[in-house]
Amino acid sequence: MKFPISFILGFLLSLFFLVITIISFFWVPYDVETLNIANRLMEPSFENLLGTDHFGRDIFSMIMIGGQTSLSVALIAVGLGLFFGVPLGLISASWRGSLLDDIIMRANDLIFAFPSLVIAILITAVFGPSAFNAILAIGIFNIPVFARVTRGAAISIWTLDFISSARIAGKGSFRISLEHILPNILNLLIVQGSIQFSLGILAEAGLSYVGLGVQPPTPSWGRMLADSQTMISFAPNLALFPGITIILAVLGLNLLGDGTRDLVDPRLKDKIK
Repeated sequence: MKFPISFILGFLLSLFFLVITIISFFWVPYDVETLNIANRLMEPSFENLLGTDHFGRDIFSMIMIGGQTSLSVALIAVGLGLFFGVPLGLISASWRGSLLDDIIMRANDLIFAFPSLVIAILITAVFGPSAFNAILAIGIFNIPVFARVTRGAAISIWTLDFISSARIAGKGSFRISLEHILPNILNLLIVQGSIQFSLGILAEAGLSYVGLGVQPPTPSWGRMLADSQTMISFAPNLALFPGITIILAVLGLNLLGDGTRDLVDPRLKDKIK
C-alpha cells in the first residue's frame, strides 16, 4: 500500500509531539516550577535550547510539560465527544424522522449556537477556571459534531440491502447499529476524531490564553503566548516557540486526518496508487 505524503508528514509530526510528551512524564531538562531570575530572558544556547522566560525557566522544558496539558485536554475532550456523540447519532439515525430524532438534532443545534469559548466562560463563571472545566467545555462542543457526523453516515448505511437482510433475520435497531452500522462508519469517525483532536489543541490554547484553562504553575502553550505578549518586542522567542509548537501540532494532526481519509475513502484510493 502506498501512503499519501500528507499521511506520512502528519504521522511523523504527530509522533514527534507524542514522543516528546511521553518523555516529559519521566524527564525534562529543567524543573519548570523553579524560578531562576539570574538567568531570565536568555537567548537560545546549548544550555537552554530555546532560551529562558522572564522568570528564568527553560522554554523547551515548559513546552514539553505544556504538551501534557494540551494533548491530554484535547484527547479527553474528543473522547467525551465520541462517548456521547456517537450513540446519540446512531439513535437519531435509527429513529430518523421521529420525535426523538428531532429532539436530539435540535439539542445539537442549541449547543452549536454556543462556541466552546462561550461555554467555557459560562462554566468558569460557576466553577472557576481549571483544566477540568476546559475539558468539559471542549467536550460538550464536540458532542454535536460527532452526533451529526455519525447520523449522516449511518443514515446512508441504513438504506443498503444488507441492512434489510439483517431486519428480515430478526435483528433489532440496537443490534444492527452495533454490528453493522458502527463498523462501517468507524473509519469516518477516526478521521473526524483526528480533526477534532487538532481543533481541541487550538481550543485549549485559546482558553488558556484568556485565562480559562489550566492555571499556574502548570505550563500551557496558550498561557505561554499570553505571558509573552508584553515582551514580544525585546524577547520574541517567548512567543515564537510556543506559537510554532501549536502550529506544527495542529498541522500534523490535520495532515494525518487528511491522509487517513485518503486511505480509507475508496473514491480516493485510486488517486494515491
